[in-house]
Amino acid sequence: MKILTAICVSLLCLLIPDQDSRAQSFTAESGYVEFVSSAPLLEFKGTSNHLTGLINLDKNLVDFYVDLNTLDTGIDLRNNHMRESYLETDTYRFAEFTGELVSDIDPDFELEQEVTVTGTFKIHGVEREIDVQGTITPKESGLQLDAGWTILLEDYNIDKPRVVFYELASEQDVNISILLKPQD
Repeated sequence: MKILTAICVSLLCLLIPDQDSRAQSFTAESGYVEFVSSAPLLEFKGTSNHLTGLINLDKNLVDFYVDLNTLDTGIDLRNNHMRESYLETDTYRFAEFTGELVSDIDPDFELEQEVTVTGTFKIHGVEREIDVQGTITPKESGLQLDAGWTILLEDYNIDKPRVVFYELASEQDVNISILLKPQD
């Protein structure tokens, strides 16, 4: 998996050349992603530390994806049901967001910066245009990105469990946190 990730990131970096000597392309292979399901009788979340991402400031491009098989809800049986019956990860292994920065980002500005990205979120074989709000904070080692958005399961053709309907809300909050390092 790490080899596939490295190849994809390398190919993206080759397609998006830097225009000056400062790094304008930032990547990471170990960001954090979570979804939060808040239903009336139960709240739980699924998390993964396998978020992979790219930000290229010259092209205003962002691209993030996660292997859905790495999501963990803390209960093995729930993980299996989520992957097999609802996310169908044998067919739709990845969730991905690809978009364009709407906000200008200054990687040399030392304070947190509000950012808006417009793009396509794809999960379960369905693509939808969404806007994502977040923050980017320049760090000595790169750019720290924190963002979140809400999805409706029905928008992505993901069924809610019928037997234990209260265990999964139809709205899911998605949050990401990732430190992207400059590319040479």
